[in-house]
Formats: sequence, structure tokens, C-alpha cells
Amino acid sequence: MQLQEIQDQYGDRGFSVIGFPCDQFGDFATGSDKSSKEYCRTRYGVTFDLFSRIEVNGENASPFFKYLTSKEINPIGSGDIEWNFAKFILDRRGKVIARFRPSVVPTSDEMRQVVEQALGEHI
Repeated sequence: MQLQEIQDQYGDRGFSVIGFPCDQFGDFATGSDKSSKEYCRTRYGVTFDLFSRIEVNGENASPFFKYLTSKEINPIGSGDIEWNFAKFILDRRGKVIARFRPSVVPTSDEMRQVVEQALGEHI
């Protein structure tokens, strides 16, 4: 899994992938939170944090995703999550510095460049 690959590459420099299962886009996150986490760990070797299933859009969206998609916080990348595997890069202060569509591969040069730039900033 490419998310795990980028976690492995940058984790020792303070980068963390965190996953939030969501079933607002079809029946992809089925089963209990525990079984979903176990499936990802067994099937894909995931070692990064996977949180409980949440909603990412709408009235019941998680406060964290409301923050990530807020026009005030993220004017360029604001708006609803369009599908599974939308990706956000936050700096060390928690500021959203990039949003990537689900089609962008985590190990792409585009995404690695943003991660490396964020890791290079010292606070």
C-alpha cells in the first residue's frame, strides 16, 4: 500500500499518515472498526494509525474534516471530500498546506515534494 510506503519513508522525520475509514462513498468500509483495522494491518501491512469510522461530508461530518475542508482554513482546497483516499498534508503546526484528489498516488513526485518541503520547515 502506497500510504504505508510514504509512512515508512518519512516516519522517522516526523511525518505521520493517519487514516479515517468512511463509508459515505459506497460500501468500502464495512464491518466493525476493529475488523477494518485488522484487515488493513493483515492485508496491506499498515502500521500507521487508523481511526474509527467517521463521516467526512455533510451535517454529521467529523469536526476534523470540517476543519480540513473549511474555506477559511484551506481556501484553495476547500469543499467536500469527493471520494475515498482524499489526502491532506498538514505542517507541523496543523495548518493545511496541500490537498490531493483521490487519484493522486501518495508516492507521486508531486506529493513527495510537498511532504519533503513540509518536513524541511523547522518551527
